[in-house]
Amino acid sequence: MILAAASSPAIGQHAAQSPGLGGAVLALVAVLALIVGLAWLLKRLPGSGLRSNDQLRVLTSLAVGQRERLVVVQVGQQQLLLGVTAQGIQTLHTLTEPLPEPAPGLAPGTPPLPAFAQLLTRHLRKDKTDAPDASR
Repeated sequence: MILAAASSPAIGQHAAQSPGLGGAVLALVAVLALIVGLAWLLKRLPGSGLRSNDQLRVLTSLAVGQRERLVVVQVGQQQLLLGVTAQGIQTLHTLTEPLPEPAPGLAPGTPPLPAFAQLLTRHLRKDKTDAPDASR
């Protein structure tokens, strides 16, 4: 019985200790290819909503009730004021003069934020004046 145990090979002796670098790179490439392939497929499907439409844009929207909104939509060169409710959509007015383009990233009526550099210098100056004097 002792001889049989000594002559049999150890289980898992020839198995790799850890996956190699090649396997990790191959897995990464496979995942990236899957992401790109799914994005391409989603873009090609009708009704995906990811395609940008240059001829139809929502310019602004205003809630006037729980389920009611006023929406300004640009169709080509024409702008329409639409009333949107839970029951349907109605054209309320065709604008004769187009609305001005809002500044990117800011909601209408919002004051512009100071630059990050200004905020940082103001904060650093405040910390220097509030710090206790360490020379005493």
